[in-house]
Amino acid sequence: MRLPDDAEVSNEVWDEVIECMKLRISDKVPGVRTFAVRALSRFVNDSENGDILDLFLEALPLEQNVEVRKTIVLSLPPSNATSTAIINCTLDVSESVRKAAYCVLARKFPLQSLSIKLRTIILQRGLADRSAAVTKECLKLLKDDWLLKCCNQDHIELLKYLDVETYESVAELVMEALLKDGIMKIQDNQSIRQFIVFSSNTSGGHCTPHIQLMEPEVALYWRTVCRHLQAEAQAKGSDAAATMGTEAAVYAAEASGNNDLLERVLPGTVAEYIELVKAHLVAGPNHRFVSRQLLLLGAMLDFSDATNWKIASSFVQELLHRPIEHEADENGNKLVIGDGISLGGDKDWADAVSKLARKVYAASGEFEEVVLGLLEQLAQPCRERIADFMQWMHCLAVTALLLENTKSLHWMQGKAIEPAELLHSLLLPGAKHIHLDVQRAATRCLGLFGLLERRPTKEIIQQLRLSFVKGPSPISTMACKALFDLALWHGPQEVDKAMGQDLLSQLRDHATVSCPVEIADPNEDPNFELLDLLFNGFDRADWVQSADTDENESVQAVLGEGFAKILLLSANFPSIPASVHPLLLAKLISQYFSDETRELHRLQQCLSVFFDHYPSLSVAHKRSLSKAFVPVMRSIWPGINGNTGGSSVITSKMRKCAVQASRFMLQMMRIPLLAKENEKDDVGKDFPETSDDSVEPSHGFENGEEGLAIRIAVEVANFHMKKTVAEKSYISALCRVLVMLHFRISEQGAIKLMRRLLIRVAECVSAEKELVKELKQMADHLKAVDSCPEQDLSLDITKDILGRLELDHNLDLEDSTEMPPTPALRSSRPTRSRRRVKAEESSSEDESSPTSVVPVNPGAMSTRSQRASKTAALAKMTASRARKISHEYVDEEGSESEVTSEEDSDESDQSSE
Repeated sequence: MRLPDDAEVSNEVWDEVIECMKLRISDKVPGVRTFAVRALSRFVNDSENGDILDLFLEALPLEQNVEVRKTIVLSLPPSNATSTAIINCTLDVSESVRKAAYCVLARKFPLQSLSIKLRTIILQRGLADRSAAVTKECLKLLKDDWLLKCCNQDHIELLKYLDVETYESVAELVMEALLKDGIMKIQDNQSIRQFIVFSSNTSGGHCTPHIQLMEPEVALYWRTVCRHLQAEAQAKGSDAAATMGTEAAVYAAEASGNNDLLERVLPGTVAEYIELVKAHLVAGPNHRFVSRQLLLLGAMLDFSDATNWKIASSFVQELLHRPIEHEADENGNKLVIGDGISLGGDKDWADAVSKLARKVYAASGEFEEVVLGLLEQLAQPCRERIADFMQWMHCLAVTALLLENTKSLHWMQGKAIEPAELLHSLLLPGAKHIHLDVQRAATRCLGLFGLLERRPTKEIIQQLRLSFVKGPSPISTMACKALFDLALWHGPQEVDKAMGQDLLSQLRDHATVSCPVEIADPNEDPNFELLDLLFNGFDRADWVQSADTDENESVQAVLGEGFAKILLLSANFPSIPASVHPLLLAKLISQYFSDETRELHRLQQCLSVFFDHYPSLSVAHKRSLSKAFVPVMRSIWPGINGNTGGSSVITSKMRKCAVQASRFMLQMMRIPLLAKENEKDDVGKDFPETSDDSVEPSHGFENGEEGLAIRIAVEVANFHMKKTVAEKSYISALCRVLVMLHFRISEQGAIKLMRRLLIRVAECVSAEKELVKELKQMADHLKAVDSCPEQDLSLDITKDILGRLELDHNLDLEDSTEMPPTPALRSSRPTRSRRRVKAEESSSEDESSPTSVVPVNPGAMSTRSQRASKTAALAKMTASRARKISHEYVDEEGSESEVTSEEDSDESDQSSE
């Protein structure tokens, strides 16, 4: 029904309608919620109904339906509160919601109303989105609204809104999108040459160039434009060479046009280009960004002419001679500006210099010859031990530039400094220097030098091991990176062979994944293999405490990333035993859920990506995950394996974290394998249950959920004795994971074994009424899928299954495989338990002999006959109520079995003391 335009509606009716629509936002039907949002959107801008906006913002992150989320996003008004919510929707799982978010941003949020950070986030997510429709919507926002309406089609003005010095990668992404779209046109009077002005005064027939300094946005603009023109010219030239006739002529013409335009934009000569760069270098650190952009332009110039090469070579050597920038503190001490390991104190600057140098010295071995000749001069004070730490760092920075850009040590032989001389006269002494910054730079160079060797040398490996063990956190971090790089490049076995002696390995010698790796003296290089040495770094408390200085440069982050790479590439390292993989994996999972590493965001992101890919690569990875499940739970559950929980709040938090870890590992187990692992058979991708036993599964039970279920059941069954509060909660959590696991019908042996183990499991958690009920349902399901439920499992098959799982458990095969009809009743309250046992004994004696409760002594019978008769009557009453009382105990114990209360925790602590 639609009211006429002149209809009058009272305020009471409006208020009633609005309140009704607020309630309908929580309706169970998505269509009702959608229309409720659309109705309330008419009043969201009303100041009297500010709670409607709060209701929208509260419902948006909780909404599960795509259309409802989309409607809410389209209904949000522009404000500071809603901008964050809308931008968060650019990460929505639904393509339509992300597209709606960019539509709202374009229509309701002008460019000036957003902060620089929000602008860059919007563009970075939208232009890199996996959906072409979302990318198109973001590009439309960029062109039609921000560039056209807010910047009057001025691309440099648009870049000024993005702070190119801070968000350089986003600015490059924006320029590439605009250039590929073809909307950017270069005018005839626009080029880099306009910043080079020649004065009218001449001296000796030569004009003196006057350089006009560029802004950062202008420098980045011309660099991206020139790179795009060069790439387009090369692509069109390749297309022309691959085709014939008219099509080839068209491609050739386009390539020629791009080359002509590039030549017109770039400086006229190499000398003019160098004068332009030098002017910005002299201008100071505020123009460093522009200088780096101009250095990158050098890769597009032609230095084949002898005169141009000579000028450019002189300029490159001048860049290499530039000392590291520094400043003095209040006490006159020199402080290095930058990272302290790269040329110019900045990796981006070092990359720009190296690209220009490689372009100028393009002949084979020429780059190495020039740089080594320069190093001979720089290293002379270091050899004579008269150089200060600034000279050491400059020399090591140039050395790192050489080692990073050369392909082999072969190109360094026969030059001014031989590789062996460079190692023994500069790198090894630098690693033992008293200054920590020099040690750090030299340690990095040792790692780069080792990557260029065919086989690692003893001197490098020994020094890196000592730096890792003895050095403070910055030195140990750099040594850790170098050792992992060498292990991944040469292999851990080759790195250990370089030591020239037999090394011990606790990881290799222990078959169980819960073995500790202990090193007696952390200040000495222990006689352990490389993986043992690195694995011990997880337990260094001083490194964990110093990680807050720079989370990207912490030892914990490097260790986690390094071991994750080794596990992912485990097929490339056959020298690492398969028994080591579960131990490494268990440690990574424990680190991922540890509070100590929660602030290490790089480590968290790295492990998150690793866990997404690791289980899907191989069935061997799933087997390692199955083996690591129980050790992980033991290592993080409070009160197990000596873990201290602390207060009840901390203990509860640790238990929740452990439960989250168990579900996370179960989710990893269910990640389907990649196609290459399922080419022969697609059964068991997601462990489905199938009735076709003739089909061979893609992998055995030890690699699937069946093996994990048996491991958990054996772990729970080992707690058959009297359990503490922590142990009760631990096995309860394990059982809740156990009931979620599935068995394939093809694994009949695992099904029969699990049916027997469930009896022991149910006995261990008999106080958990609901849990026992779920276990019984699992047992009934296993009996239903058992092809021969009456056939017993033989001892040989049982030993074979447990042996393949590497488990040691004594299982009584004479026990029945049937679950008890009711849970075995046990009480945690001794007084009530004694009363119940006494009542049951009285009941049984009364059934056999009603007068058995009367004392046998005749004297006592004559004097206390009245009391005896009362006792017999009470015994009969108790016998009739025994089962009712038992069920009451089950209910009481079931409600108290979660063992998370403070009283139980306190009682457990007192009993343990």
